[in-house]
Amino acid sequence: MGPTSPRDALLRSLPSIDELLAEPSLQPLLKAHPRPRLLRALRMAVQAARSRVLKGEPRGFEPSDVTAALEHLGLPNLRRVHNATGVVLHTNLGRAPLAERAIERMTEVARGYSNLEVDLASGARGQRSSAVVPLLSLLTGAEDALVVNNCAAAVLLVLSSLAGGRDAVVSRGELVEIGGGFRIPDVMRAATVTLREVGTTNRTRIADYEAAMTPETALLVKVHRSNFAQVGFTEDVSVEALAQLGRARGVPVFVDMGSGSLSALAGDGLTPEPTMRQVVEAGADVVAFSGDKLLGGPQAGVIVGGRASVERLAKHPLCRALRIDKLTLAALEATLELYRDGLEYEIPVRRLLLEPASALRARAQRLMDALAREGCEAHIEETRTQVGGGTMPLAASPSCGCVLWPGSEGLQAALRRGAGRKISPVVARVTEGRILLDVRCLNEDELGPVSCAVREARLRKAC
Repeated sequence: MGPTSPRDALLRSLPSIDELLAEPSLQPLLKAHPRPRLLRALRMAVQAARSRVLKGEPRGFEPSDVTAALEHLGLPNLRRVHNATGVVLHTNLGRAPLAERAIERMTEVARGYSNLEVDLASGARGQRSSAVVPLLSLLTGAEDALVVNNCAAAVLLVLSSLAGGRDAVVSRGELVEIGGGFRIPDVMRAATVTLREVGTTNRTRIADYEAAMTPETALLVKVHRSNFAQVGFTEDVSVEALAQLGRARGVPVFVDMGSGSLSALAGDGLTPEPTMRQVVEAGADVVAFSGDKLLGGPQAGVIVGGRASVERLAKHPLCRALRIDKLTLAALEATLELYRDGLEYEIPVRRLLLEPASALRARAQRLMDALAREGCEAHIEETRTQVGGGTMPLAASPSCGCVLWPGSEGLQAALRRGAGRKISPVVARVTEGRILLDVRCLNEDELGPVSCAVREARLRKAC
């Protein structure tokens, strides 16, 4: 046999799990952690050492491998991150942060039992959406309401209930694709609805809808272009005009509003968005919108409309499959209460979207000062941010942030990874190789942690 290579020697020196369990220096860890977690950590530590050796690194097993594995196992996969992109409704980062009242209500409901489906007055079984129906009726002017788990589910339920097996007429310019590649025609096929396209990509008239209607027409559908915009030589049909046609022909009108603003939003760089009350008052029979976009609540698909139509939806088998859970319902009710009470500024999304540029510049200065105290070089730069979440596609609000110097992909990756429980991940905006920390979505109490995260990321990148 030939001489043993250094790599083979290191591989043979790797300890077994039983040896590690008997190792005196690791006994404190055995007492501090549940045995299943520690066993998992030991296996991960040995595997990490083996991977290093196989890559040619001259390091075998080290006690720090166990500590690193335990720290990794202690971190949840779904974690809090600092949003330094400036995008308020960042889909990949969970869209709308919840109001404190909503968080408190979720916690209260989670800690015990609730009257989710019990009418406390009569003792009879109740409907879970009943907690929010009065609020939604008050805020939108609709007769009735129903809530499911997201807006795509709401659209699927409406189409299946009101037009399943029959035809629905939609403008060709409104056959949108939402995030993840889901398209309105695909949803219609899933709902066993036959799509009847009318008009052209850029121009659709009321006469196009009239010409397409037959005895098989069950629904007139209008889809709000919330995630893209058409400009130039365009024409479309208003909800009012479509509702008049629907009433004349005895066909209900369904409007998929997507973003779902409950009250007007007017701020620098924002674009006009119809409110749900305006859409209901325009004559739509059924309206669907999201709970976690401009409404600023949890992910939910809200449906409002006439009582007969909503009751029909509630009786469809899909309604149970798509129903909302108790924690989401609690958060939605608390968010709607803020609108009812005139406390909309307590809803983070609205506050973030309406924050003035002067306040953002002042915050960027405080962030730069905090970075300087951590020994990190940066300069302030004014920029523009998007609303995000497939909402207000033409909006570009003025914002401000700190450009890190020097910036690199390595630093960006180190910021995203964070460092254990003490240093949360930071997701920044990266443009042309520059890392910008936009302050629009950073609370005042996040400036210090973000600065520490930048310092730690630079240290880890340098190692």
